[in-house]
This record gives sequence, structure tokens and C-alpha cells, in this order.
Amino acid sequence: LQALDFNLPSYHQNRGVPLLFRERAAFFALQYLNGDALHMQEVLEGSHIPPDMRLKYRKWVSPDNIPEKFKVRGVKPLRPTDFIAEVYETVKRFCEPNLCPLLAEDAIVHQLPESFILTCEYDVLRDDGLLYKKRLEDNGVRVTWYHLEDGFHGIISLYDYCGFSFPAGKRGLDSVVNFLKSL
Repeated sequence: LQALDFNLPSYHQNRGVPLLFRERAAFFALQYLNGDALHMQEVLEGSHIPPDMRLKYRKWVSPDNIPEKFKVRGVKPLRPTDFIAEVYETVKRFCEPNLCPLLAEDAIVHQLPESFILTCEYDVLRDDGLLYKKRLEDNGVRVTWYHLEDGFHGIISLYDYCGFSFPAGKRGLDSVVNFLKSL
């Protein structure tokens, strides 16, 4: 949903929680974008976003927009390191709404259909989902949100996988099915 800030609370709280680690999230984003992860450390540190752009998108991508209850597990906000123009040039497509829908303009966002968002407490992407939920709601889009307090990234894909399953995965899958049935 966004690749501007890999230092949101969930990225640090869950940086070592399988299946998706903080570094792996940045690695996959860079691989998708460029076919390599050459500037992964700079991206993790926040050197890839110009200060003016960081300021522009702060209204949408900021720990300030995340409910306090999700920031309690010992996270201190980090200041981004100095901007490196060379890195930005290789990753500037991170700021395109087709890659990062959280950055779409309000005129586009308010046209989106009713949406379902599933977040998991133990997922580096949790805060991306929370920020997107807020963004949609702020633009009048109806959102059904389901949060798995005991879930982790990919838990639904493990539901009944070779006899391996988690109760939270079933609850998450049921929430998706119930939403689809309600449409």
C-alpha cells in the first residue's frame, strides 16, 4: 500500500515475525520495482524520499494516523536519514498511486467502491492497512475492517494447508467470505 516509510510502528514491532520480515518487505518492493534490491538499506532508513515529498504525504503516511493502541509495543519513532537523490531516482515509482494506492489523490480515492481490509497484529504491513482504512473512510468510502489480534502475515494462506492451520486463519477467511456474501 505504501513504500515511503518502512519505519512505521508495525515494521519495527514485527520486524522479526515470520512470514514477512521488515527487510523482506523492502526487498520484495525493490525487486518488483527494479529487479534488484541494490538500495535496500537506504530505503529502510528512509533516504529514498525527498523532504518535500515526505512532507506532502505525511498527512496520509504517518504514525500520527495510527490508533494509539497499535503503538504500545515499545516503538520509538525514527528520524529518516538524509535524502540521497541517486536512490530516489531508482525508486521514484514508489510514489505512483498504481504502486502505492495510499498515495492516490482524494479525487480518486473517494470514487473507490466499498472495501474490505483485513489486518493482522503480528504483520509488518498492519499499519499500512490501518492507514489505508483511515484514508478510505476520510474520503467517504465504506470500509469493513477485520483485525486478527493473534494473526500474522499470510495466516489465511495457511488455512487447512496440508493439515496445518491456525484458528485465526479460519476467522480471517470467514470474515472475507462474510463480506463477499454481504455484497
